[in-house]
Amino acid sequence: MNYATIKNCDIANGVGVRVSLFVSGCTHRCKNCFNQEAWDFEYGQKFDEDIQNKLLKMLAPSYIKGLSLLGGEPFEPSNVKGLLEFVKKVSKIENKDVWAYTGYTLEQLLAREGEDGKNTRELLSYIDILVDGPFIEEKKSLRLKFRGSANQRLIDLKKTLESGEITLADIKDRT
Repeated sequence: MNYATIKNCDIANGVGVRVSLFVSGCTHRCKNCFNQEAWDFEYGQKFDEDIQNKLLKMLAPSYIKGLSLLGGEPFEPSNVKGLLEFVKKVSKIENKDVWAYTGYTLEQLLAREGEDGKNTRELLSYIDILVDGPFIEEKKSLRLKFRGSANQRLIDLKKTLESGEITLADIKDRT
């Protein structure tokens, strides 16, 4: 797996000050995507142990609220395995949450079968907030917090997986 970029002290991709990892590779090809260069699975650099250790150090300070996973597409089957082992390490750091952005809907992710489905569900179990759905240019709004188009949902994934019903995160849009 490759990654496109890392942003330290990011305030645009989740609540609080965050470390954001933009993975490489995406098959959605959303019209007017903000990160088209990351569609290429070979773009960027290898997501190896050195980079993972660098990210873990970035996450260590108490002022860092958590990790955000973006892309590209974190839930491309070829990216899920690489992220799963890393997010397990992140989950051991106290008081850090994990956000993930995906062009898939949660329902699509949960419907995966076989090894891909097993790995996807395990990765989802470590995610606190899932921003799901493709970016749709015609539904774009600058009033939305932490997402680009009105079809995208901010899902409280822990509550959703516990209850079996979609529970939206209580994050107010800009007014």
